[in-house]
Amino acid sequence: MAGAGESRNGGNGGGGDGSVGVQIRQTRRLPDFLQSVNLKYVKLGYHYLISNLLTLCLFPLAVVISVEASQTNPNDLKQLWIHLQYNLVSIIICSAVLVFGLTVYVMTRPRPVYLVDFSCYLPPDHLKAPYSRFMEHSKLTGDFDDSALEFQRKILERSGLGEDTYVPEAMHHVPPRISMAAAREEAEQVMFGALDNLFANANVNPKDIGILVVNCSLFNPTPSLSAMIVNKYKLRGNIRSYNLGGMGCSAGVIAVDLAKDMLLVHRNTYAVVVSTENITQNWYFGNKKSMLIPNCLFRVGGSAVLLSNKSRDKRRSKYKLVHVVRTHRGADDKAFRCVYQEQDDTGRTGVSLSKDLMAIAGETLKTNITTLGPLVLPISEQILFFMTLVVKKLFNSKVKPYIPDFKLAFEHFCIHAGGRAVIDELEKNLQLSPVHVEASRMTLHRFGNTSSSSIWYELAYIEAKGRMRRGNRVWQIAFGSGFKCNSAIWEALRHVKPSNNSPWEHCIDKYPVTLSY
Repeated sequence: MAGAGESRNGGNGGGGDGSVGVQIRQTRRLPDFLQSVNLKYVKLGYHYLISNLLTLCLFPLAVVISVEASQTNPNDLKQLWIHLQYNLVSIIICSAVLVFGLTVYVMTRPRPVYLVDFSCYLPPDHLKAPYSRFMEHSKLTGDFDDSALEFQRKILERSGLGEDTYVPEAMHHVPPRISMAAAREEAEQVMFGALDNLFANANVNPKDIGILVVNCSLFNPTPSLSAMIVNKYKLRGNIRSYNLGGMGCSAGVIAVDLAKDMLLVHRNTYAVVVSTENITQNWYFGNKKSMLIPNCLFRVGGSAVLLSNKSRDKRRSKYKLVHVVRTHRGADDKAFRCVYQEQDDTGRTGVSLSKDLMAIAGETLKTNITTLGPLVLPISEQILFFMTLVVKKLFNSKVKPYIPDFKLAFEHFCIHAGGRAVIDELEKNLQLSPVHVEASRMTLHRFGNTSSSSIWYELAYIEAKGRMRRGNRVWQIAFGSGFKCNSAIWEALRHVKPSNNSPWEHCIDKYPVTLSY
């Protein structure tokens, strides 16, 4: 599931599993989730914080020891030596405990995960689908009635998509070439295009890759997409490869989380994460309007990300992974079925979204950011938030909880470009400024909804604008079927410049553009 909606007057869009249909009332909006807080998720966030308590305690202890050591003089050192001569057994025991403690700490602390580089696929110009060509081909297929054609035209006009988005080669034929071969061709062009550029920019031999994670929701052939990559680049035989399917537009963050866990176990290696979606076999050719919206929103795109746990790679890496917070509400029946792949009355397959989607998305997002807050917010924001929460729970239930300012925790936001309305509502609820959502809006305009890879096109936009400075933190957030909301937090290790062959390289000077719906 990608995200929701278009114009508040012109329908709500959705997407993320690749061929998504929508059943949402047009006036449905995200609830003001920051106005209500569930205490158990605050506890969960603080549990994550306490998990790093040893590190938090050791740091001030080291500072105190350093200050005391700087104030010692030769007489103090002489007295200390005399004292040690008469307490040798105690010193040996203390030293042994200290060495043991330090050893346990070094062995158990997680190794940093670095993002060396990433690449986004830029399709060739002949795959562009301006409004006029899109509508002409939709009409020529003969599958859509006049009402469905008019509906698609209105959605396009109000979607936030521009005239330069791309659809796969198969959809440029009349009739479209809907076949397994065409779907494989689309997958290969996207994945190999992104990987070729990544390996060239990062100067990495493919045989050095130890971990491979590929995510694509609706196209899962045999052999798998990950096997296609292994075959293409002749990766080594003991590579640990994974293929994630059916997990929607948030699968890119899930794939990063899986790669991170593998890097914590397998030392001194590289991991590659490939995120894409396949349109060729998942286009909807019926007249049910709720299932036509994905045709108007989803476009060709994909990304490849190189991660490393090698300490020497810190100097050349762009970012360090700080946190991944995942929220899954699949145990709730409504949440589980709010994005559901099924057939319409004529037997054509699509993915329907229930009228409860926006409310469920809001609740899932609220859970995610409530858990995330204690990990990323400044202490001052956490104290204000916690104090007002205690007052509300114990003394006065009418007191509104303090709404933390996430702009104090992050300099950049990459909100999944699932649809115009989702970006609008997150901008409002998180109290963001237009510049904070600029990357999301411009990615939607230039590339459309590229599913799980959209957050990487957004990060590439920020880099292309020269806005990523050393120490900046960026929040990637995406939604997915199931129902899920996942966040990844990255910290820039240097002033980041765009990589060669960035998808924005030839058009960044044209952006931002003024959007008119």
